[in-house]
Amino acid sequence: MKLIKTSLLNAALVAGGLLCSAQVGAFTLTFEGVGDGASIDDFYNGGTDSLGNSGTDYGVAFSAATLGLIDADAGGGGNFANEPTPNTIMFFLDTNNSVLNYAAGFTTGFSFYYTSSTIATVNVYDAVDGPTGSGSIIATLDVAAQFTDNCVGDPTGTFCNWTPVGVAFGGTAYSIDFGGTANQTGYDNITFGSTNPNIPEPGTLALIGIGALGLLRRKAQV
Repeated sequence: MKLIKTSLLNAALVAGGLLCSAQVGAFTLTFEGVGDGASIDDFYNGGTDSLGNSGTDYGVAFSAATLGLIDADAGGGGNFANEPTPNTIMFFLDTNNSVLNYAAGFTTGFSFYYTSSTIATVNVYDAVDGPTGSGSIIATLDVAAQFTDNCVGDPTGTFCNWTPVGVAFGGTAYSIDFGGTANQTGYDNITFGSTNPNIPEPGTLALIGIGALGLLRRKAQV
């Protein structure tokens, strides 16, 4: 199984951007508006992704290995279903993990939804770094292999189980190293300042801006 359904990194879809939690001090990255297969880069950092799309500036930057992926049901290349907020998620294709840097720092905790065919570890650091995360680890989350467990609803994507996880910590965090296997682990609704990832609901959130397959599936050769 692969997270990507269609040909590699060749489409850009533009919509929305970021959902901000009504909870004071907490906000959620949903990746809506990031292009299909685009490096997220500075989409949430006052710049753009690699396809020129921009979102709300929250001072959050991503390593070059961190990509957006749109559900195939919405015209993208994603082999996933039941995503918390349709239709875009975060994942990576090469051997480098996805690293998020938040220069202003964040406290209390953070959370997200994930889908994965392999086990993984997500580490939170007390320093900012580009490709790998640096400083001391102040929190860790273990990610299980659960991508097809107990799936209901949307039947068209193999990676159909999205599990919420979160962690509380003391001190201030500045970067997150999202572990996993290339093309086998996806993330969505990354929420800062809360141990529970937010799912947008009308009236509660304001719109601002290891198998044979994986999250990205190439087209069959004919």
